[in-house]
Amino acid sequence: MTRSLRMALAAVIPLCLSLLVAADASADDKRPNFLFIIVDDQSPLDLQVYRADSVLETPNINRLAAEGIALDGAHQMGAWSGAVCTPSRHMVMSGRTVWHIPDRGRTSRSPHEGNADLVPPDLAEYTMAAVFNRAGYDTMRTCKRGNSYDAANRKFTVVRDATKRGGTDETGSAWHAEQVLDYLGEREASNDDDPFLIYFGFSHPHDTRDGKPELLARYGAVNHTDRNSLPPANVKQPPLPINWLPEHPFHHGHPKLRDEVAVKGVWDRRDEQTIRNELGREFACSENIDIQIGRVLDRLETMGELENTYIFYTSDHGMAIGRHGLQGKQNLYEHTFKVPFIVKGPGIAAGTRAEGNIYLLDVLPTLCDLASIPAPQTVEGTSFRPVLEGQQETIRDTLYGVYCGGTKPGMRCVKQGDWKLIKYDVLDGKVQETQLFNLAENPHEFLPDHNRDNPMETNLADDPRFAEKRRELEALLLAEMKRLDDPFRLWDQPQD
Repeated sequence: MTRSLRMALAAVIPLCLSLLVAADASADDKRPNFLFIIVDDQSPLDLQVYRADSVLETPNINRLAAEGIALDGAHQMGAWSGAVCTPSRHMVMSGRTVWHIPDRGRTSRSPHEGNADLVPPDLAEYTMAAVFNRAGYDTMRTCKRGNSYDAANRKFTVVRDATKRGGTDETGSAWHAEQVLDYLGEREASNDDDPFLIYFGFSHPHDTRDGKPELLARYGAVNHTDRNSLPPANVKQPPLPINWLPEHPFHHGHPKLRDEVAVKGVWDRRDEQTIRNELGREFACSENIDIQIGRVLDRLETMGELENTYIFYTSDHGMAIGRHGLQGKQNLYEHTFKVPFIVKGPGIAAGTRAEGNIYLLDVLPTLCDLASIPAPQTVEGTSFRPVLEGQQETIRDTLYGVYCGGTKPGMRCVKQGDWKLIKYDVLDGKVQETQLFNLAENPHEFLPDHNRDNPMETNLADDPRFAEKRRELEALLLAEMKRLDDPFRLWDQPQD
């Protein structure tokens, strides 16, 4: 019996169980609701929840953390595409690992697409909305268009998608909030008491970061459009990131990468004025998102639904914006490999924190667990409900990351405990680099170029004191690559 046939047969059982759950719970108005909030391109280090000295004002996100739990070790597993959000959102929707998901259907950047044993051809039937629809939930979605899992998105009963990155209410984040508020109003008007799952996505703070004028002014930023001049300096602008560099010490491996050379307002510049202005633009967009979240939270509270609703807040991946001399999300440093992740809801103690060591692909099994819905057999992630409820600190010890949307085989990383290894094999072998960080001593992943006084605040890969640790992590990385069906090997790995 083939693996794909086994998976198809196994999927019948949870499908039937989902129908039974829906039938048994049809008279139970206490099933929890879900509001899953996902923003586009945001490093956790932008938020006061993760960096207390951030000047970004997000009182509603802060409120979610104060009334729920913040996870310090949430990660996006990686990407085989320069549009990192595509595999990220496919993993969110399907609960599957990065090498076991399809592309959008228009391209074939996913190396195993077409292999039914690794990428189920009917996977959309076992994605977030499809699973919750069968369990008797009402499902609604608003988010940007494109760079997402189209087949899975269409499974939501109500879909109101559009890309909104402008500086007005109609062209910006308020539009997405209006879709959710309208939907809640329709539910209230029709006395709809079915439990709901709302996928509340934003198009910002992804570029172009055209913020509302009053919020841009708060952060001293302008929507800079002249490539031949610098944006004006302003004391209100956010300070440079602590690990800012004027350029990365070696090529990142993706020639002509849009996010590194063509973002309007930044282009290939990494000078202080450009980066501080762009951070101000990003913060203006992020504060607007926070305002819109507050509107939806207030409406849920007015409707009497807030206390019975699990609210998830996250991003599809992090961002650089000057950190390490980079601009985009096509890297594996912590500011990009990690994502913010905050959850508030029934049974979650207020004001708590945990490391978690989760991936975004763990979202679907966790939602299922909290809703008492059997997760599909296609799911490869792990429910982190025990972390949310304070029973565990983490759900895994080892974390793997990949970026190979440019030249192959690309970048890989592995984390375990305080240690992290990053390897680069790009530009046809012209760049072959290894980085080793002790994150307890060097959480910002300072490089020699940062000229830090602490001898641990640098790349330790060639330090003889840590040669054994490097060998240990390189063996661990290879094991993870094999386990996860990574189709590539780096220059110093066995070419099996």
